[in-house]
Amino acid sequence: MRITIVANGSRGDVQPFVALGLGLHAAGCEVHIAAPTPFRTFIEERGLIFEDLEVDPRQILEGELGQTWLESGHNPIGFVRRLEPILEPLMDRFLAAALRACEGSDALIFPPFGVVAWHIGQALNIPAILASPVPTVRTAHIPSPLVPPLPLPRLTNPLGYLLVDQLAWQVFRRSTNRWRVETLGLPPLSFRGPFRHVEREREIVLHAYSPAVLPTPPDWGEHVHVTGYWFLNHPDGWQPPTSLVEFLDDGPPPVYIGLGSMTGRDPEALTRLALGALRRTGQRGVLLAGWAGLGGIDLPDDVCLVDDIPHDWLFPQMAAVSHHGGAGTTGAGLRAGRPSILLPYFADQPFWGRVVHDLGAGPRPIPQKQLSESRLASAISRAVTSPGIRRRSRALGEQIREEDGVACAVTILLQRFAG
Repeated sequence: MRITIVANGSRGDVQPFVALGLGLHAAGCEVHIAAPTPFRTFIEERGLIFEDLEVDPRQILEGELGQTWLESGHNPIGFVRRLEPILEPLMDRFLAAALRACEGSDALIFPPFGVVAWHIGQALNIPAILASPVPTVRTAHIPSPLVPPLPLPRLTNPLGYLLVDQLAWQVFRRSTNRWRVETLGLPPLSFRGPFRHVEREREIVLHAYSPAVLPTPPDWGEHVHVTGYWFLNHPDGWQPPTSLVEFLDDGPPPVYIGLGSMTGRDPEALTRLALGALRRTGQRGVLLAGWAGLGGIDLPDDVCLVDDIPHDWLFPQMAAVSHHGGAGTTGAGLRAGRPSILLPYFADQPFWGRVVHDLGAGPRPIPQKQLSESRLASAISRAVTSPGIRRRSRALGEQIREEDGVACAVTILLQRFAG
């Protein structure tokens, strides 16, 4: 059986689907991963078949439009409106590449940003399964990850999901319907949009996070699943850099600071801010260069600069982990059982910051627009000294490590495809 996973986005968006793909491959499926161009080697080295979506998310984020998009914060209207001028020039090439990647498949799996696969599944008359690292199905019990907290949550939470769905659909409705009619031979969709159709069809939906982090809401149907995180562990034979091992052995556990695939206008200033916070708290540090470009200046001996170190190896050796709050990095920090300090930019990142704080596994998140040396220093101090945060982080990590989200998801998918 050939399964194509349309995994659009940055490294944090793609990596969980590579983990799922490996699980499906081990179960006997032929797995293709349709992903942005820079992830070819990352996917092929793990024995999966790469399909090129012909986009480069790093180039997008580093451009002026991308920087403005990152600055939209937790504003769903700004998030979607600023996304339109970024994606509109890429749409024709992206849609054509996605269709080529999916042709010949027996089933498709897609995240919210890969909803193009749902339309293709209709055209090919094959199952197309929504799989998401964040809650996507309307519920009164969890706010939409893209909407700030609203009053009377039991009433307004479902409306938040509708708002986000409609914003995204109405912005791209004309171009998507033109593609459906002219290329796929499908009728245009109504005002409701694709996600309301997914909900009405009651096709299975997979959520790739831990029920210990967000329990399954009682108003979701039996077709909606919370499987546990889809973690991709470091490859067999991988060895950490000798300089990093020596640094870790040379003192107490350091604090990790990294912003993953987020980019910034002034990486040197951000690096100095991080170094100042570490200096104020007397903590050693590990800085991730990442797409933010941290580093680039002389670092003190008690700070080590790294790039692309597997989280499953690195995070358990930290005193605390501080990051942008992407769903995958948040899950990795919680799995390690270490206190988490979230520094969210936009989209679902502020949501995960609130979740971590509400779970007692970290201090209050610090939005990027409010980030300062003193605020980061205060958060680090609280994370590494609070007995309650350390205790709750350890307990949550133990729960998450007992789960096997990939195995759970593979079982559900194979049962669906067999039916």
